[in-house]
Amino acid sequence: MPLEPGRKLSHYELLEPVGEGGMGAVWRARDTVLGREVALKVLSDAWASEPSRLTLFEREAQALAALNHPNIITIYSVEQAEGLRFITMELIRGRTLAEILSAERLPLPRLLDIAVAVCEAVSTAHAQAITHRDLKSGNVMIGDSGRVKVLDFGLARQVVPSPPADVAFDRTLTAQLDQGITGTLAYMSPEQIQGLPIDHRSDIYSLGVILYEMATGKRPFEADNPAGLISAVLRDAPQAPTKLNPGLPLRLGRVILTCLEKDPRRRWPTVGELARRLREVRIDIDSAPLGVDRSIAVLPFTDMSPGKDQDYLCEGIAEEIMIALGKVKGLRVASRPTAFRLKSEGVAVGEIGERLNVGTILDGSVRKSGKRLRITVELIDAADGFRLWAERYDREMRDVFSIQDEIAESVVEALQMTLNAKERAALRTAAPPDADAYDFYLRGRKFFYKYDKRNITFARGLFDRAIALDHSFARAWAGLADCSAFLYLHAGRHKADLERAALAAEKAVEFDPNSAEAYASFGTTLSLSGKHEEAEAAFQQAIRLNPDLFEARYFYARDCFARGNFEEAIHEYEEASRVRPEDYQSPLLVAQIYADLGRPDQAAVSRRKGIALAEEHLQFNPDDPRAFYMGANGLVALGEVDRGLEWAGRALDIEPRDSMVLYNVACIYSLAGKKEEALDCLELAIDEGLTQKDWLIHDSNFDSVRDEPRFQGLLERMGT
Repeated sequence: MPLEPGRKLSHYELLEPVGEGGMGAVWRARDTVLGREVALKVLSDAWASEPSRLTLFEREAQALAALNHPNIITIYSVEQAEGLRFITMELIRGRTLAEILSAERLPLPRLLDIAVAVCEAVSTAHAQAITHRDLKSGNVMIGDSGRVKVLDFGLARQVVPSPPADVAFDRTLTAQLDQGITGTLAYMSPEQIQGLPIDHRSDIYSLGVILYEMATGKRPFEADNPAGLISAVLRDAPQAPTKLNPGLPLRLGRVILTCLEKDPRRRWPTVGELARRLREVRIDIDSAPLGVDRSIAVLPFTDMSPGKDQDYLCEGIAEEIMIALGKVKGLRVASRPTAFRLKSEGVAVGEIGERLNVGTILDGSVRKSGKRLRITVELIDAADGFRLWAERYDREMRDVFSIQDEIAESVVEALQMTLNAKERAALRTAAPPDADAYDFYLRGRKFFYKYDKRNITFARGLFDRAIALDHSFARAWAGLADCSAFLYLHAGRHKADLERAALAAEKAVEFDPNSAEAYASFGTTLSLSGKHEEAEAAFQQAIRLNPDLFEARYFYARDCFARGNFEEAIHEYEEASRVRPEDYQSPLLVAQIYADLGRPDQAAVSRRKGIALAEEHLQFNPDDPRAFYMGANGLVALGEVDRGLEWAGRALDIEPRDSMVLYNVACIYSLAGKKEEALDCLELAIDEGLTQKDWLIHDSNFDSVRDEPRFQGLLERMGT
């Protein structure tokens, strides 16, 4: 007698069919004794007539009936009536996960909530030594109430008839292989396909397929026929899910790919561990609701050379990689100063990630012996210390440029980002300089970052030597321009320094028109020369090439202020703070503009932020007069006059005849109402070479002395 609506099996009345699988048909039925609806699975003849299958089925049904978990469908009984064997179980009204995924893309929080619920259910079964063996999206039910239920635990262990050869392949068909294994082929682990012994880690693989499908809308391996699919599962590497769905967090992509490892030993050890990783991703997205953040800090590499004398090379290689990664759209690169300082302080990777607000850390070591070079590098997940990628390079020193290019490309690949041809080309060193010239260049950068006149002068000499060896070395020209501009600003305003800066910056742009750093240097020299329209064009080109280049943002903001373009200056100072959050200068400078525009609350917030950053900076750079006088300005403006004047005095003690120090201390005295002291300092600043008349005209710090005849006389002395 066929199964049909209205037929009764014992005290169960069949109402309608709701599904069919290899074991048999599933019906919605009414329990006439208890007055409730149930799901009733009637075993097929192939299952019910085979004693060994029936015994296995009954034993597993009993074990599953003992499972008590809200995400596992409840089995009520195993019964027999009219020669039929059937199971009664909880009836779930809703849709399978497969049905949902065919119609819509799940929001990330919901995806993770469902995934964790499924893992918790499977973990409970594993704790009772029960493996599912047929996990797939069609065996996950989402009830109308949102409750997740996993179906068919442990009941699909045996062979079922395979479809006839002339039936078109369907990925949802249950597969039969020669070894006598069952499971839905697209979800089966490699060991399951090969007929090898399987354990709970096979379920972890299947969970990975489900996660991949939820995250991307596709399965990791697809083919037009079973043989092609089997080959792909056994041999191919799945495409990173974050490439198919760039909105996925990087950590979720790694979690999924770990599930899909060919070797079971390389998967997550337990489903409980998988669930824990998914919960961590859930916490991450809750704390960062604005979206996925690809971010990295590049630390200075450790010097492993015999003489321990290659720190300039270690830092230089790291900086070159940092610059290359800064060209990748969508990748946020932490600024050099704090990343390098935290490494020097021995701060742990996890804390570096937290303090710099980055998801990944690139660290490594360099060993140079003669002309031989060994570089080891690793990319680390800052949250859990997991190594995402690592490599060792044993090459000649002349190969350092290709190594840097390879590292940058490998990092982007490990971060599962997709580059177009133009972006990939931008990562590569266009015209590698002479190796000896590069060595002088890296030594020069090491001294340049000490930011004082003696070291900047020495750095300029090293850049000169690099250019003498390789005249077309654009980065060395840019370094020469930066040094000369610094010396012009901070060491006497000598016209020769400005002329050298301008010439060097022009050469840098000429030899590398795609260098953001070159255009930033060019813009700075044009600005210092009073060529503001040309400077604006250069800065904007630098920002187009690299929106996160601090120097472009910061010096463009200074140029905007000098021209009286206050709103644009605010924007660029705020952008400079964004790309280098540890910088004390930008918040203190933008605070004055806020005050000038009648926004005292914003000014106060920026000043407090800048003072705090200046204090932190001075802990590691106690002889930096700029941090003292800029912090002093903020303190006086906030009403902390005595402390501000103390800081101003310390700046003068360090550099008593520096024009920039004198100018800024004059500003502080004027703010504090000490007019004569302000005018004395301002006059000394002009004596020492201060030429920026625009600053005096636009700087509101001098409002208290602006009407003084002496101030007007100083303006006239500075000429046009």
